[in-house]
Amino acid sequence: MRILKKIAIACLCLILILPQGAMGEAQEEIKLSADAAILIEASTGRVIWEKNADERRYPASMTKMMTGLLTLENLSDSTEVLISANAANTEDVPMGIQAGELLQAGELLNGLLMLSDNGAAVALAEQIGGSVSSFAEMMNAKAEKLGMENTHFVNPNGLTDSNHYSTARDMAKLARHVMQDEKFREIVGQQKQLIRWSLPKDKMLMAENTNELLGKYEGMTGIKTGWTQAAGGCLAASAKRGGLELIVVVMHAETPKDRFKDAEKLLDYGFEHTRLVRGVNKDRFRGQAWVKNGREAQVGLDLAEDINYVLIDGEEKKNYKVAYESQPVLAAPVKKGQKVGAAKLLYKGEQVGEVDILADKNVGAGSDWLSWLVGAFEPLFQRI
Repeated sequence: MRILKKIAIACLCLILILPQGAMGEAQEEIKLSADAAILIEASTGRVIWEKNADERRYPASMTKMMTGLLTLENLSDSTEVLISANAANTEDVPMGIQAGELLQAGELLNGLLMLSDNGAAVALAEQIGGSVSSFAEMMNAKAEKLGMENTHFVNPNGLTDSNHYSTARDMAKLARHVMQDEKFREIVGQQKQLIRWSLPKDKMLMAENTNELLGKYEGMTGIKTGWTQAAGGCLAASAKRGGLELIVVVMHAETPKDRFKDAEKLLDYGFEHTRLVRGVNKDRFRGQAWVKNGREAQVGLDLAEDINYVLIDGEEKKNYKVAYESQPVLAAPVKKGQKVGAAKLLYKGEQVGEVDILADKNVGAGSDWLSWLVGAFEPLFQRI
């Protein structure tokens, strides 16, 4: 009895001296090779699990998510891109591009995002920004806009540079954003794709995606691999099951294989501990705003997408609320799809997601009498 009493006292002391967070962390411990990682739900960005998510690491070729995004925003698929000597001579060009060759931007995007071709990244950067350094400025401006607070880019491909860094959290923000683009999703979801050159016309290459989880992990939808000696194994990966899509980022895994194993562990954990329930259907949302100095005095408001409630472990739907914040008076002209507010998703009062509120039609500048009144008595209409 005395021995049992001593053991009980020892166990009690151990519990009392443990840090408060240690018990919770022990319950959800996942052993990873990567020394930084994060798992989020895609529709809201809610964090399900994280490890050193705000510590700076080299992102390696996950950088190419940003390069691909800027390419889609600035070039059409059919834009012809001339391969410079600088692009052709870049380290690691699995496409085998050579100076003087010509490819359409869409073909280079396949090489960029599937084969992780560093030269393709340089060629696209030069086409869009005029130079790698100018393109890097565009990358950093976009990163700031996306709220990537601990990221700085100096090149379009992720080759190691002490001033080129990011975090798991920032890479997850980028991954979540790019996967909202249907063209981007299409490219990174391909296991194989034939790449054709414009010049020489007979040159082609069958590209195989470097993401080994495609076709192997249930529901895998993308996204981008990365590897350098300095960065270690990096991977941004996404998978979707039953309407629930998860995004995982791992950084600095010990080997290229470890990054995939780590991602599988985290995704398995996420699908086991997370469920998605219907919140607000965008087709049932009804909103309106006044328009001053326009051809019409009112415009309808739409939600950009459905609002779903993400429930992690024992969370309850009743703890969710949606706060709608939009501009009551808009100045003409108003464009269809223009962001005029946001529906903020709150869980126990804390914001965990946000969906844009958009104007549902164009309203040109004009002299509608009621719209004139809205402008003349704007403070009053602000309160209506």
